[in-house]
Amino acid sequence: MQFFGGSEISPSPPVPTVSGNNAHMMYVFNRNGVCLLYKEWNRPLHTLNPQQDHKLMFGLLFSLKSLTAKMDPVNADKGNLGVPQLPGQGCSFHSFRTNTYKLSFMETPSGIKIILVTHPKTGDLRESLKYIYGLYVEYVVKNPIYNPGSPIKSELFNTALDQYVRSIS
Repeated sequence: MQFFGGSEISPSPPVPTVSGNNAHMMYVFNRNGVCLLYKEWNRPLHTLNPQQDHKLMFGLLFSLKSLTAKMDPVNADKGNLGVPQLPGQGCSFHSFRTNTYKLSFMETPSGIKIILVTHPKTGDLRESLKYIYGLYVEYVVKNPIYNPGSPIKSELFNTALDQYVRSIS
């Protein structure tokens, strides 16, 4: 399976980084901030309604991307804080950790953002996020019935995703 940038994604999933039930939730956003998919596996506390939660998560990502671009010690062209950048532009982040969770993030060239929130001791999930993106391409993008920008309702995708996330968590 081909992944953007010319690298190969192995047909078999990456090796799990930690054992146990560590995945809490996952979001998939399009470039416009529309939440295409939200899944929960082990979220102990619900504090917001889903719409507020999605807005808060997308706003967090937008702010972190802007901040990392502004703080980039290598690139002299900092741009304006808050101005959206194209995927791959400037300094980027792939995860951050708090004492209660780890957020892992990947953005594709098409602007799809995949966020996986896990236990804080979970290892590097970049390869896992690439694998999840491969599932998204196979089961969602290549589906002739899928209308881009609409919520993901593919049972095949949901089943494959659920099995994979449970294997890494």
